[in-house]
Amino acid sequence: MNLSIERIFNKYSQGERDFSHINLIDAEIIKANLSGSNFSHGDLRQSRLGQTDFSQSNFSHANLSEAILWGTNFNQGNLKEARFRDADLSNAHFMESNLEGANFLKAIVSGVDFQRANLSNVMAIYADFRISSDYRTNLSNANLSNADLSYSLLSQALLYGANLDGAKLCRAHLGKRNYNHSNLVTDLSNASLQGADLSYADLTGAILVGANLRDADLTGAILDSAILTDAIMPHGEVFSD
Repeated sequence: MNLSIERIFNKYSQGERDFSHINLIDAEIIKANLSGSNFSHGDLRQSRLGQTDFSQSNFSHANLSEAILWGTNFNQGNLKEARFRDADLSNAHFMESNLEGANFLKAIVSGVDFQRANLSNVMAIYADFRISSDYRTNLSNANLSNADLSYSLLSQALLYGANLDGAKLCRAHLGKRNYNHSNLVTDLSNASLQGADLSYADLTGAILVGANLRDADLTGAILDSAILTDAIMPHGEVFSD
């Protein structure tokens, strides 16, 4: 379906919400309100959708590769198997959204709010989840089970209470880094990492208080200065200082 931006706004103002399968390649929609819309299976590659309100919208199977999504609101949306390859999502909002199976390959995801989002089975190889400006990437209580986060930059992210069971974090950077003049560390307090692949991951200074690392692969992992108080280690023993 091909519609001009003006036509979309006109239809939306008249109560239309179904824009599924739409072609919006290289489109620009800035600071608009299109909440509750259906853009499933849409082609939005290279679009610029900054600070637009798409809360409670359906973007399942949509292609948002190389899109600019600075500060865009996708809260409580359905983005199952959406594609964000090489997209810039800095400071976007995905609270309580369903992102199961989404593709974030090489995406910039810094400063994004993923609180309580479902990110199970996502692919985020080489994705950048670091701090952005004054905002930390918030993945607290998110479901990242079986996600592929290999080589991702997760330094200073909030992952407390996150479900990372079976996740691939091979060579991921979760350690302390002086980024944006900040000394914040990655917080994995009470996170579940059962069976996760943390081989050769950098966890320098990370907070792992109460984390569950049972059956996790820590081969070659860097745990210098990591805080492991009450963490359950790979063989089931509880770490004590």
